[in-house]
Amino acid sequence: KQRLGDRVPELEQLERVGLFTHEEIRAVLKKATALEYKIQRRALRKEDFINYIQYEINLLELIKKRRARTGYSFKKEEIESSIMHRVHSLFKRATGKWKEDVQLWLSHVAFCKQWNAKHQLSKVFSTMLAIHPNKPALWIMAAKWEMETRLSSESARHLFLRALRFHPECPKLYQEYFRMELMNAEKQRKEKKELERAKMNLEEFNYSEKILNGEMAHIIYRDAVQKIKGVEFRLALLSIAKLFDFTHDLQKEILESLQAEYADNPLMWDYMARRELELGSLKSTEPTTKQMKVSEMTQREERCCAVFEEAVTAVPTEDMWKCYVTFCLERCNRKTNSEELKQKRLERTLSVFSKAHESSLLPEALYKQWLQLLLESSLSQKAAEVAEAATKCFSLSVEMWQMRLQVLIQLKSDSVTQCFEEAFKHVKSKGTLPLWTLWVEWSEVANSKEDTEALYQRSLHAIAPYLDWAYRNGGYKKVRRVFTSLHESHPLSLDFFRKMIEIEKEQESCKMLHLREYYERALREFGSADSGKEIFFSLPRGAKSSPGQTRKLWEYSLASYEDVTGRSGGRLHFQIHFIANWTLMKN
Repeated sequence: KQRLGDRVPELEQLERVGLFTHEEIRAVLKKATALEYKIQRRALRKEDFINYIQYEINLLELIKKRRARTGYSFKKEEIESSIMHRVHSLFKRATGKWKEDVQLWLSHVAFCKQWNAKHQLSKVFSTMLAIHPNKPALWIMAAKWEMETRLSSESARHLFLRALRFHPECPKLYQEYFRMELMNAEKQRKEKKELERAKMNLEEFNYSEKILNGEMAHIIYRDAVQKIKGVEFRLALLSIAKLFDFTHDLQKEILESLQAEYADNPLMWDYMARRELELGSLKSTEPTTKQMKVSEMTQREERCCAVFEEAVTAVPTEDMWKCYVTFCLERCNRKTNSEELKQKRLERTLSVFSKAHESSLLPEALYKQWLQLLLESSLSQKAAEVAEAATKCFSLSVEMWQMRLQVLIQLKSDSVTQCFEEAFKHVKSKGTLPLWTLWVEWSEVANSKEDTEALYQRSLHAIAPYLDWAYRNGGYKKVRRVFTSLHESHPLSLDFFRKMIEIEKEQESCKMLHLREYYERALREFGSADSGKEIFFSLPRGAKSSPGQTRKLWEYSLASYEDVTGRSGGRLHFQIHFIANWTLMKN
């Protein structure tokens, strides 16, 4: 009642200044009363607080729009400030009750930022970090706000130092602390330059040379690399340092430590090679002609490749060759109007692929890209040779054989069948379905019906497609014969039975006897597995089966299910499905 009474002055002001009508004020009071009573219950619910807060925020937004429309900007202290105070109070109660809900805290933070409640936000961050000190992202958020919004580098530094006591080995914290100190140095350097231009006395401002020169960032870097190892972390710090034009000494220190401590790491070499592209753009002026641009870009890329060549000699590993090949592919795929540069990039990329293959260090995944590049370049014969070499290197890989076969099919080679036979000699039966599928799809186009049928009969893994093919080419009687002959071989595929049931349903006179047979056989094969139950819930719907026939089928399937599996606990579940589906059919 006290809180409802506190609303009266602001509502009176809203009506008095013409922002709301009397009817609107009554509606607001009625809604607020309902929301207030909900948060006074003995058993509190988070949703009630969220709804109340959202209502108050919507009210604030509406008042803001009404002010913009009418041009009235007075009485904000009596109206908006009162509502905002109530929202903060609601958030405080909610976060006090549900302390572990980080999203609730972040919602309060977002509200403070939206309505520029700086003093209140500082308190929210302080309380939130005391409860959630184990979340580095919250420390970073608070420190960034102190630095970027309140312009307080001291407060931001204090927060980062506190965070590092809780998380002494958190890379992200060190990176953001490092960035903050460099931003602070840049800001002070700009301020000092402006003061010098204005010829003001700099002694009054007490600028620290250590901060201006980025010495704080140096200290953070040295402390961080003692606790966090790895090339990725140092490269992340280096990328941050490169954003500031006064960090040449710091960049040099990071680069030297990288080369000294990680000489055998592919990522270090990859960075050093790619760096040549940037160095070229920094050292040279902008070319004046197209030919000069092409010439300069060619020289930069050649310098990169020279570093990569040194790298694959020093670190002859798959990962190193992968970095080299990936770089060449990126440059090759880069758009250019120069045919000369395009051709040089293609030749270089194909050469690097060949070198990696000859070293037996080309990763399996890159063979596919090599083949695609060869085919796009109309080097079909070379593509066939590479595909054959790939299957020799990775003879147990289904994907490698699939790639080789696709190349041969695309080239309309006479050795496709021979290659399929060779593939199945090397790969294990498990996981060969893509090969069988590819073979039968090719056979349907290239061979006779008899050859394709013989091929389907060889493949137990392609059994469901075989039924579909037999139905399309020989009709219903043909597919019945195929089903009967293949079932005796016990093809362990639920799709096999699904396909036959689907075909039976498509017939003009759907035979219940046949459907019972398919369901019963499927049950015998898969009734003991949970995945087999779903086939009994695929009730044949449509006008081709009468409700009476459907009911008999369901009762028969249920009895068979319980007889074979010995499970009676599923009867209720089964009957629910039956009643629902049967009702659909009747209607």
